[in-house]
Amino acid sequence: MPDPNPAALDFLMTRRSRPAKTLTTPVPDKATLETLLVAAGRTPDHGKLEPWRFIVLTAGVMPRLAEATQTRGVALGLDPDQIAKGRSQFDQGNLAVVVVEVQKPSEKIPALEQTYSAGAVCLALLNAALASGWGANWLSGWISHDRVFMRDTLGLGDHERIAGLIHIGTETSTPPDRPRPELSSITTWVDT
Repeated sequence: MPDPNPAALDFLMTRRSRPAKTLTTPVPDKATLETLLVAAGRTPDHGKLEPWRFIVLTAGVMPRLAEATQTRGVALGLDPDQIAKGRSQFDQGNLAVVVVEVQKPSEKIPALEQTYSAGAVCLALLNAALASGWGANWLSGWISHDRVFMRDTLGLGDHERIAGLIHIGTETSTPPDRPRPELSSITTWVDT
C-alpha cells in the first residue's frame, strides 16, 4: 500500500495562483527564496541536463525593466495597451524569478523534453511559494517571447529563452477559485 500524504494532496487540490497585481511586500528574504529555488530544482529532468536556470529580480531593478519594456514595445509598434500590460508586472513587482530555459545539446534528450522540464520548474517554484504561504503567479506575455528583450535586457544567450516569470510576495486578497476542467471531458480511459 502507498504511504499517502493527505496534506500535500489537499494543497494540490486547492492550490490557486494569486494575481501578480495583488502581491505586495514583504517578499521572501534571500534564504527563504533559496529554499524555494532548491525545491523547484527537484523537477523531473531527463538526462540530468538541468536545462534551466534562475534570474532573481528584486525591487531595485523593476523600474529599469519597466522602462526597457516600454522602449521595446514602442520600437515594435505595439498597441499602448499591450505595452502597458507588458510593463505592469515590473511597475507593480517587488520580487520575481525569471526561469530561463537553457537548451543543451543531447543525443538522448530531445529539445522538447528540455522545454517541458523548464515549464515544470516554473510550476514547481510557483507551488513551492504557495505551499510556503506566499502569494505567487506565473506570468509570461510578449516580453517573454521577444528575443531582443531577452538578449539586451536580461542577457540571455541565443540558446536560452524565458520559460516564465514567477512573481512572489504577500497576497493582499484571496481570489475566488476559477472554473476547472470537467474531468470527463479531458480524460480517455484505455482498458485494452
